[in-house]
Amino acid sequence: MMNNKTIDLSRPVFELVSEYPELQNIMADLGFTEIKKNAMLHSVGKLMTIPKGAKMKDIPMDKVIAALTEQGFTISGGMPEEIQAGASETPETRETSETAGRAETPSAESRTEQLKAYLRRLAAGESLESVRADFVEKFSGIEASEIMQAEQELMREGAPLTEVQKLCDIHSALFHGATRQEQIANAEKEVMASVQRVRKMAAQKDVMASVQRAKELAAQKDYGNKNERAAALEAIPGHPLNTLTRENTILAGWLAEAKNRLDAHEELGDLFSRIRELSIHYAKKGDLLYPLLKVKYEISGPADVMWTVDDEIRDELERLGRCGEQDAAWEERMRAVLKRAEEMIYKENNILFPICAVNFSEEEWHGIYRDSRDYADCLGVSGETWNEAEAPLTKSETPAHEGEIVMPGGHMTIAQLTALLNTIPVEITFVDADNINRFFNEGPKVFKRPGMAIDREVFSCHPPKIEPMVRSIIGDFREGLRDSVPVWMEKNGRPFLVTYLAVRDKEHNYLGTVEIVQDMEFAKKHFAQ
Repeated sequence: MMNNKTIDLSRPVFELVSEYPELQNIMADLGFTEIKKNAMLHSVGKLMTIPKGAKMKDIPMDKVIAALTEQGFTISGGMPEEIQAGASETPETRETSETAGRAETPSAESRTEQLKAYLRRLAAGESLESVRADFVEKFSGIEASEIMQAEQELMREGAPLTEVQKLCDIHSALFHGATRQEQIANAEKEVMASVQRVRKMAAQKDVMASVQRAKELAAQKDYGNKNERAAALEAIPGHPLNTLTRENTILAGWLAEAKNRLDAHEELGDLFSRIRELSIHYAKKGDLLYPLLKVKYEISGPADVMWTVDDEIRDELERLGRCGEQDAAWEERMRAVLKRAEEMIYKENNILFPICAVNFSEEEWHGIYRDSRDYADCLGVSGETWNEAEAPLTKSETPAHEGEIVMPGGHMTIAQLTALLNTIPVEITFVDADNINRFFNEGPKVFKRPGMAIDREVFSCHPPKIEPMVRSIIGDFREGLRDSVPVWMEKNGRPFLVTYLAVRDKEHNYLGTVEIVQDMEFAKKHFAQ
């Protein structure tokens, strides 16, 4: 065994595994199972050290060091005192400490630590129902904001979002009453907790500005009639909430039908494919609702938690769709994902949509409506026309960006646009409607384009034998006979694709021609493998 292998405990796990690949199996055997997942290794692994991971996973550091030493590694780097204390603490002593803390009316900080301990129990393999029962018994009066704080602290410590998400499954048990009245009351409680959750983070210096901003925004909003405001928007034909709510209504019926078929041990048939259309519904939420709540209104709960659940439901349905046999195990998984989809409908209707109704302005709803038209119809619902949002933007509604180039898709400074066009790995030439060279992007080019050619007629830049072809292409573009012409050629032993494209405005008026030259050697090598 070689003796020159050194593990510096202050280095990220990703760097250590890159240097010593065998470390991956050693750590996995110790209980660091996520280290086998490339996505986790290349993300959290770049931030997480072995001592921090041991503390989070409740794995004693002396056990880790013993295993590494046995495999011939020398340990260096040391550990922070708090990590050593956490690593040496046993689950038994930690449980005793938690029990004592509960008996003495624990502080908010202590309660947060206890919540994090429940998540660690789940990560260690304990069943969800066991942890859920203990959680409900010990924390029946907990605020949703405390759960949000525990989730956020765990993510800051490096816990994978997929593990933190398990807290959502637990805390949903607190907010689902037996009766409809209880469900509405608890949903209202969760709405307010989601809006105010950042207030619990005032002690965190790095989020002080965010907390203050959230307080200011919350103070400006009246949540007393949130359900009525959401219902009013849902009643407007074509309004985004109208479309999303109608989709939920159809989906709820399909989910119920699917459960009935499973109970009767019948095949789902095309019903399964129809249910999978919820991915479009989730995409609209993820693109149009969550980011606006998080960025502008400091309401990050839906984006941090519900968005992940959306992805998990969609991914599980995709995996089930790839299964060849629909056996008992498949049915069990299907029941579980149907239940999660039902819970998401409940959360959207009673939590997400009312939050959006209170916060989003009329102009923002107009923008959401216009953007939603880029998505396909789903769940048997066709998007209706919202006449009020169909009117073009007025000058006052158009944001001003001084010193920038404003386009329908966004805005950039000239420096940014220039750098962007020079970064794209193609050679670009633009010829206007009068056949005049107007633009070449910069950088080395296979087909040289001298700067002196700018403002000259494009035909003067081509040899006589090529000029007729160029005139023919541009002539067809101008007449609307063609929109693109691809030309494959070889130069210096490398394949190139030269594409000529007609540039037209929204009314299909001809504005010019763009020539794009792309070196396709990379594709040749790729498909040769």
